[in-house]
Amino acid sequence: MEKWFIRNKGIDFTKIAKDLRISEIIAKILVNRDIYDYEQIERFLNPTLDKLYAPNLMFDLVKGAEIIREAIGHGEKIRIVGDYDVDGVMSVYILYKSLREMGAKVDYRIPDRIQEGYGINDDIIREAKEDGVDLIITCDNGIAALDQIQLARKLDLKIIITDHHDLPYVEEDGVKKYILPDADAVINPKNPNCNYPFKLLCGAGVAFKLVQYLYSLYGKEREAFKFLEYVAIATVCDVVSLVDENRIIVKYGLEQINATKNIGLKALIEVSSLKRRITSYHLGFVIGPTINASGRLESAYKAVELLLCEDTDQAREIAKYLREVNEERKAITDAGFKSVISKIDNSHLKEDKVLLIYEPEIHESVAGIIAGRVKECYNKPTIILTDGQEGVKGSARSIEEYNIFEELSSCKDLLTKFGGHPMAAGLSLDKDKIDILRQRLNSQTRLREEDLVKKVYIDMALPIECVSYNLIEDLNALEPFGTGNHKPLFGDKKLKVRRMYKYGANNNVIKLILESKRGTLLEGIIFYDDGSFEEQIQSKYGRDALNRLIKGMDNNISLDILYYPNINEYNGKTSIQLIIQGYRM
Repeated sequence: MEKWFIRNKGIDFTKIAKDLRISEIIAKILVNRDIYDYEQIERFLNPTLDKLYAPNLMFDLVKGAEIIREAIGHGEKIRIVGDYDVDGVMSVYILYKSLREMGAKVDYRIPDRIQEGYGINDDIIREAKEDGVDLIITCDNGIAALDQIQLARKLDLKIIITDHHDLPYVEEDGVKKYILPDADAVINPKNPNCNYPFKLLCGAGVAFKLVQYLYSLYGKEREAFKFLEYVAIATVCDVVSLVDENRIIVKYGLEQINATKNIGLKALIEVSSLKRRITSYHLGFVIGPTINASGRLESAYKAVELLLCEDTDQAREIAKYLREVNEERKAITDAGFKSVISKIDNSHLKEDKVLLIYEPEIHESVAGIIAGRVKECYNKPTIILTDGQEGVKGSARSIEEYNIFEELSSCKDLLTKFGGHPMAAGLSLDKDKIDILRQRLNSQTRLREEDLVKKVYIDMALPIECVSYNLIEDLNALEPFGTGNHKPLFGDKKLKVRRMYKYGANNNVIKLILESKRGTLLEGIIFYDDGSFEEQIQSKYGRDALNRLIKGMDNNISLDILYYPNINEYNGKTSIQLIIQGYRM
């Protein structure tokens, strides 16, 4: 069940359109994304590199850069400690490659997801001391590693934290008191002491800002821009908002990716059969998951090795291997998802407003993916737990109405470890605390039934006869799309359905010939249909009407649709298509 809402911000978008000489449709879309200040609009429509913020505005960044430059100058040994996801891999690559170019004695260490879990740990710090490391730089982790940083201090190790995650805090009299690790430099735009204008960088984005400033110290600031393609991949895959500085990063990063000189990335694009222009979609759903798979089921070192590879044949072999691992990951995920759905539907769990499912057979590396898919099915905050090396581990995914990080914070007495964001978190706990956690989360939740109804927000009602090539060209200027800048969604009502075709490898793509009230005919496409479209037609209009629709005969079927317009190219011809994102009868 879902409800459709038309966004209405109460701001005069027609005046904006007139003042800035842009179309009213584009003005309305921008207003819907809370972009209505004229300077904001200019930044959004013209994202250029000169609009990136100065890195020295970030708290402790200059201090951290000076420590690194001094370490390089003195020939000290530097170790980068990253994470095993895409953001962590890209962060490691950016720091390692740039510091090598600056003459640093540097290596890197990535924790094993299964054996060690997320983030820097005591063993990594002791290992660094034994290896004669002088300076540790974390990336995409470290902000919550309070005890580990204290250990580094005791062992006389210098440590710089670069991270983007929320800071740990304690609550005193209803007021949050944030706790900062006692590192030599803490570089995180979410630090309360940080006045950096943009708070939503991913881990690789923070690493990039540090590298950007370091290059400037060597008189080579523009050298840093060659890393934008890697920051772009991390930005999309870490699901941070594609607004402001992130929008600039992804726009220019995509340009670099489409002409990449990185042998490993080229090989990955080739084995993924990506022959057309690569977009943010391909980063999030093809390239990213393949890179991620190495850290999920094997070792994230393989992904870094691919990016560092300078031999074409070797790069192709690594890329093929990563693709195979990703296919294995998909199979494991599908099996785990089906198991969880069965457990929910056949138990009292389906009555819970916060779903917490313990499934020991699930591979812990795919718990987050499964949690996300289950959340989409039920539109409820979802926590998937499974057996880890020590105790129970899991991942949480949430809905807009429920801050999962804060809710878990209120239960931290039950947890051995946790961290994350309002919409996603990771956690560890003892097995005997599972039911207590489930009961507490559900007893203290303020979620209402209406919060659990999926809400779909439409940019505007737009009759399909208003769709033109010019409009689609205007919409393309809003790319790259992703979190915080979703593809615009339009709606139209009571469209006649003239004919239906089915195609695709599994017969799961439906093409409809739609007719507007004014007689305009356009194609509408429904991807990944599971048979429910025909079932709904038959249920409402009858089997005869469905047969007539399939044969292109007169019928009384009409649809309300949510759509995004697209240009279809086939056999040298172009036509307008409506990609149908939702429908009702």
